[in-house]
Amino acid sequence: MSDLFATTPHAPLAEVLRPRTLDEVIGQQHLLGPGKPLRLAFESGRPHSMILWGPPGVGKTTLARLMADAFDAEFIALSAVFSGVKDIRAAVEQAQLTLAQTGRRTLLFVDEVHRFNKAQQDAFLPYVEQGLLTFIGATTENPSFEVNSALLSRAAVYVLKPLTADELRELFQRAQARAFPDLEFAPEAVDRIVGHADGDARRLLNVLETLRTAAQAAGCRVVSADFLEQALASDLRRFDKGGDAFYDQISALHKSVRGSNPDASLYWFCRMLDGGADPLYLARRIIRMASEDIGLADPRALSIALEAAQTYERLGSPEGELALANAVIYMAVAPKSNAGYVAYGAARRFVAQDQSRPVPEHLRNAPTKLMKELGFGREYRYAHDEPEAYAAGENYFPEGMPKVEWYRPTPRGLEQKIGEKLAHLRALDAQAKRRKA
Repeated sequence: MSDLFATTPHAPLAEVLRPRTLDEVIGQQHLLGPGKPLRLAFESGRPHSMILWGPPGVGKTTLARLMADAFDAEFIALSAVFSGVKDIRAAVEQAQLTLAQTGRRTLLFVDEVHRFNKAQQDAFLPYVEQGLLTFIGATTENPSFEVNSALLSRAAVYVLKPLTADELRELFQRAQARAFPDLEFAPEAVDRIVGHADGDARRLLNVLETLRTAAQAAGCRVVSADFLEQALASDLRRFDKGGDAFYDQISALHKSVRGSNPDASLYWFCRMLDGGADPLYLARRIIRMASEDIGLADPRALSIALEAAQTYERLGSPEGELALANAVIYMAVAPKSNAGYVAYGAARRFVAQDQSRPVPEHLRNAPTKLMKELGFGREYRYAHDEPEAYAAGENYFPEGMPKVEWYRPTPRGLEQKIGEKLAHLRALDAQAKRRKA
């Protein structure tokens, strides 16, 4: 077996395979294809500050290095995780020295720039404005929330995407040919590796290095699906519980339920569980779906959501997750109505902007003799004593209140019956008004 891994490089595989030219980059063709924004930026010969926003392992650092080469610029890399204002000042001093001695500009690459606080971001902002530094920030978080507005206004934002399965296969083939051409992979093993990488090139290469070491130790020349399962300790999808991937996936789950697609709803529910989301967080979101998107079209939905949450609290994982899955399916197939949600929002906005209107005297509480003498509660009509238990024509709003109709039930589920009931009561009101006239 001594010759099988003779071509194994000592440097990490990700570094060995790092593209040296723009044409070697795999993926991001929406930015790097002919006529696309980053391709044009490279071809212009004029560097500009930018923020590269995307998930891990999609080429942010590689693009920054290639840009420095393309513009013959000094490349300084900082990690916001380990660097502070002192490191930023040192980078500025080096940039000033480089410019004075060679006339070359400096490209400052800040990885995980969202981890810099405002003071740290402000520390290099003046030098970006002066043109001493071309700033390239890399972030996995939405820069709209994590990068201060002054810096954001001076940098173009480019959104990088996870690598597709085909792009990961291309990277796999390149890695196999370069680093271990004598090691074979069963087709199902390749599929598993690509799925495990989940759009992350670095993760794919790290897995291949792990497999290479495991195959060498086991004297194995063919990586099968069984060998792969034994070699990989875990198979968690890339998932940041506090980042954009989390909120994108919960958004997809909620919208799939709202769109009445039970299969898509289950897919996103399972994706989030697979990625490590707290099932109780999902339970709370399911309760919100019941109130916001189903409402009175099916009042049972809220009870089912609450009971599913209680069931999970009693059983825990994994048994309790079935109750949540059943609730997700129920929410997806239930009749939908946001009439209550819309009505509540409209009423809140009206009250927030309106004056404080007095309660009509006939609706006021009258627990004392004086209050009764003042007319409080007088002429109040007790609905239960009226025909159909409804005081037709009665006014329950303050005097002078404009006519409103916030709650408009949909013709779906129970709300169809509610709508019919309200229409009947309004007809009784109209009859009462005609009798008074």
